[in-house]
Amino acid sequence: MLREVAVEDAVGLVLAHDLTQILPGEFKGRLFKKGHVVQAEDIPALLSIGKEHIYTLELAEGYLHEDEAAARMAAAVAGTGVTLTEAHEGKVSLKAAAHGLALVDRNFVDAVNSLEQVVLSTVRTNTVAEPGRSLAGTRVIPLVVAEERIAEVERLAAEYRAAHGGEAPFRVKPFRKLQVGVVTTGGEVYKGRIADKFGPAVRAKVEALGSVVVEQRFAPDESEFIVGEIRRFLEAGVDLVLVTGGMSVDPDDRTPGAIRLSGAEVVSYGTPMLPGSMLMMAYHGDTPIMGLPGCVMHDPYTSFDALLPLVCAGERVTRRDIVELGYGGLLGK
Repeated sequence: MLREVAVEDAVGLVLAHDLTQILPGEFKGRLFKKGHVVQAEDIPALLSIGKEHIYTLELAEGYLHEDEAAARMAAAVAGTGVTLTEAHEGKVSLKAAAHGLALVDRNFVDAVNSLEQVVLSTVRTNTVAEPGRSLAGTRVIPLVVAEERIAEVERLAAEYRAAHGGEAPFRVKPFRKLQVGVVTTGGEVYKGRIADKFGPAVRAKVEALGSVVVEQRFAPDESEFIVGEIRRFLEAGVDLVLVTGGMSVDPDDRTPGAIRLSGAEVVSYGTPMLPGSMLMMAYHGDTPIMGLPGCVMHDPYTSFDALLPLVCAGERVTRRDIVELGYGGLLGK
């Protein structure tokens, strides 16, 4: 399979794997690609990177080179919205093809990594993906691996697709351009005593995911008034209603009750994430309604930032999604 030969005797032989050159502060990359036929003029360069011996490859039946193994694994697990790089030094990267939500099945990833000698490394599911961002990588540990090991990864991927309507265990779901209505509650803002700070913060987060705030309306701390503004947006056909402020348990805070009175079905009032524990997630039919706590105005990342990408990608937020925010959800000091 692999044969070690002295560099000086390697002229005419085929490299078994990529060879990397590192020039501190100048360059790090591939000097020679796997499959390169060594020439006499290559000998000084090989010696300069500390290679006094190289390996030539003669694959036995039933074995794969690391590059082919990584490429087959990547092709098996990648779904829509994902592009694959060329195998390089035994690794293939999976990259986002569009701005969207990376959806990764953790159980599948664990099943693959339970196999000896194979590696599937990914970002967490529900990660916001920018075009071209690397989101996963595949490789094998040895230079040569039994083909049956890669076939097992392919089998797991095929079973997953069969059980999930053809969807792959790793994909990127593009964000939709949502029309968003914002209802800002609070008598102090409604009457102009203080300046609104919710609007700019919410608008920036919405626009960062490719959606747009079509209108922001203001309401005093009166349930019927708030309900009327929510219903106004629902009747106008917006894709998402955000109700800001008044989300605490203070008797004067009427937003949670108003969301319920609007006819919405509440998924959860409260999340196990700090900051952002007082967020409410609800749906009026298929239209999501979110009650946003005060921390959204000033904290860079809250439960709102965790859930908004799901909504923008067209995922229906479930109670399970809320529950899973608790693990790793302590973000404040």
